[in-house]
Amino acid sequence: MAGEASAEAARKTSQEAAATTEEPQFPVHGDVRAAAFFDLDNTVMQGAALFHFGRGLYKRKFFETRELARFAWQQAWFRLAGIEDPEHMQEARDSALSIVKGHRVAELQSIGEEIYDEYMAERIWPGTRALAQAHLDAGQKVWLVTAAPVEIAQVIARRLGLTGALGTVAESVDGVYTGKLVGEPLHGPAKAEAVRALAAAEGLDLGRCAAYSDSHNDIPMLSLVGHPYAINPDSKLRKHARELDWRLRDYRTGRKAAKVGIPAAAGVGAVAGGTAAAIALHRRRR
Repeated sequence: MAGEASAEAARKTSQEAAATTEEPQFPVHGDVRAAAFFDLDNTVMQGAALFHFGRGLYKRKFFETRELARFAWQQAWFRLAGIEDPEHMQEARDSALSIVKGHRVAELQSIGEEIYDEYMAERIWPGTRALAQAHLDAGQKVWLVTAAPVEIAQVIARRLGLTGALGTVAESVDGVYTGKLVGEPLHGPAKAEAVRALAAAEGLDLGRCAAYSDSHNDIPMLSLVGHPYAINPDSKLRKHARELDWRLRDYRTGRKAAKVGIPAAAGVGAVAGGTAAAIALHRRRR
């Protein structure tokens, strides 16, 4: 009797321990007040979308070999470093703006569809794509949030079957690019403000939402939601994620994804960037 009682107690203890350590179902099916926000470069896609776009424009003779060499160097640096350097990203944006100046928005949107098939489709991380699909299958909206031009982001979101995209807005007048930006790039704290504004407009509860990024620059956006994920993280984000028990997934080496932990609660959102958020959500081209 003593042996049976001991065995039964051990079995119950084991079951209780398993129940307490089992991760709750996520994403939660049918939770319409939850959504997911994904960074693009090196999170959803290998490398930077802007650089792949530049390759496609070069193929179509939008600019000269000298400028292609600069794009190639920037892309190589990004791939090797795995982080977003503000100086490199600014240089890439300036190059892109000068290249598209005088071209029609509709023309670039059409070309963007072709460039996606040529250079981007094969660079989508399957693991991240599966995470996005899990949210879609749960009936939740999924948004890209990126510093890349909004036209590129919208093409990628549409081709992946996502809800939509927030991105940097290039100024256009009468459907023609002027070579200037509307406001500032959607980067760093501006992403958090864009997500906050979108959540308010959509009636979302950020504490039930998820965000995914590879870069420490996106800590403001990740801190805004109840379920932050570090995807293919740079060293600063990896350290931050471990300190706060955020989930972590790394698809760069093919090894089994490492789980750092379950997020405790949404942190403090970032300040500033309100102008970019308003642009991304409300402002129309003139």
